[in-house]
Amino acid sequence: MSLESNPFGPPHRVVEVGDWHDVVAGLRADGFTYFDWLSAVDEHPEGFRLVLHVARLAPTLEHLLLATHLDRATPSVASVADVFAGAAWHERETHEMFGIAFLRAGEPLVLDPLLLPDGFEGHPLRKEFVLASRVAKAWPGAKEPGESDADSAHSPGRRRVRPPGVPDDWLKGARDE
Repeated sequence: MSLESNPFGPPHRVVEVGDWHDVVAGLRADGFTYFDWLSAVDEHPEGFRLVLHVARLAPTLEHLLLATHLDRATPSVASVADVFAGAAWHERETHEMFGIAFLRAGEPLVLDPLLLPDGFEGHPLRKEFVLASRVAKAWPGAKEPGESDADSAHSPGRRRVRPPGVPDDWLKGARDE
């Protein structure tokens, strides 16, 4: 099933990367004046799907999801912050979390960090990003019934599972300390 033939949720429209800005501007001119959100989906290894949700409020409420596919090696797309001012915050977040460059007049915008601490390296919502903190500290997760720390100094043994996103060789000795 393609995005455009999806019978669930609002209608979808998929456009080429080069047409992104013009289509968004055309939607605004066509009455889709309510900007809701913009984000990305990591479709590893193919690339990224950039998605925008807008709505037309009158005469009746009409929603639309607009999507485009970006290359994984150099993901970049024209900024739509000049069409919808509220998109600027979403573009900063998407740039920070996925590493997607937003362009104005063909040049990448300089987007200041928004959510991550200064000096943070990488893009945490990319699927290849290693969640190193899960190696250093055991993931708290829910316990099985009867596995309470209240009755003993150590909880009953459980099979250790590799945390999601952590390569096998990172676990050697990390939890034996």
